[in-house]
Amino acid sequence: MNPGLDKLHAYRFEKMRDLFAGIELADSQSEPIFDLSIGEPKHATPVIIVDALQQHLGTLSHYPKIIGEPALRESIARWLEQRFQSPINPGNQVLPVNGTREALFAVAQCLVDSSANELVMLPNPGYQIYEGAALLAGAQPHYLPLAEAFNYNPDYQSISAEQWQQTRLLYLCSPGNPCGGVTPLETLQQLIELSVKHDFVLCADECYSEIHPDEQQPPPGLLQAAAAMGHTDYRNCLVFHSLSKRSNVPGMRSGFVAGDAKLIDAFRRYRTYHGCAMAPPFQAASIAAWDDETHVRQNRQLYREKFEAALKLLPPSSAELPGGGFYLWLRTPGDDREFARKLYRDQHVKVVPGSFLGRDQQGQNPGAGYIRCALVAEQSACVEAIQRIADAL
Repeated sequence: MNPGLDKLHAYRFEKMRDLFAGIELADSQSEPIFDLSIGEPKHATPVIIVDALQQHLGTLSHYPKIIGEPALRESIARWLEQRFQSPINPGNQVLPVNGTREALFAVAQCLVDSSANELVMLPNPGYQIYEGAALLAGAQPHYLPLAEAFNYNPDYQSISAEQWQQTRLLYLCSPGNPCGGVTPLETLQQLIELSVKHDFVLCADECYSEIHPDEQQPPPGLLQAAAAMGHTDYRNCLVFHSLSKRSNVPGMRSGFVAGDAKLIDAFRRYRTYHGCAMAPPFQAASIAAWDDETHVRQNRQLYREKFEAALKLLPPSSAELPGGGFYLWLRTPGDDREFARKLYRDQHVKVVPGSFLGRDQQGQNPGAGYIRCALVAEQSACVEAIQRIADAL
């Protein structure tokens, strides 16, 4: 057995099942449960995507290619250049994948040398896939705490030269899950310089990049930062994007990896053996999605309205508008786990305790004292749930 399996932490949904076990709900058992614990988009899938999928069902008779169809890679390259001012060669700098989760996990298995005692740096609190990827690749996770003082970004200045030299991968998440922090362009460029100096790979999870509050100030991306420096070979840079949140198609499992051509080629070879090519109808539907921005702007507006309504209901000291994403990172009075239990018991609202998303460091968990609320349901349900949280506060 892979020894990394014994090091894996229970996934947060297992912890939540145990946390809520045995709770007797207050008031009527028939009252609905408002579930803000799962970051699954609930907005309607755009018609142009559904139509493209239906029109290409006949292509199921063909084996798909790992590298994807040229038309899909060209569509992705056009979108990257338009959105991030990042010129991309669709022939060797783009690789379609079945959603970012699969790719973010698999890239560590491809690039880590399990015999070299390498570090994989990752945000804390953060997406648990980064940690599992590091452990199962035989690397040592190095947790970077997120703090309000740094706008929920790591303090990269605290990392020593020796630690950078030992690093193989650095997982970035901007906008971040769960805190919503955005990595500034200048910080991205500093990290690019460090990655070249110490020869490690930057893996930027940007799947929330298209959900942001200001149409005039979209979050910057890693390739954008590199291109602005003149580094259009994107050395040591990989970005991961998905249609799940951008286009409300979490069940389609469609995304891509783009950047350094040498790393893309290595990842392509790995995935050839992994056997995870995207289904042809999904490729056609993905082209329709990447080529259209109208539905993305409409999607952002729906989230903008929900955040505006939610923040009006909450005490100003409890939460702020995130830089991006659809999570509200909300401070709790006292223990976040006990507050989550009380919300479920008394208000019939499910949220994720922040401590379930973080790891203890020097006796402290940077996720403790917060809850994560996913504003993914229709506005009326989100407003009702937030009102109940406000009542509990």
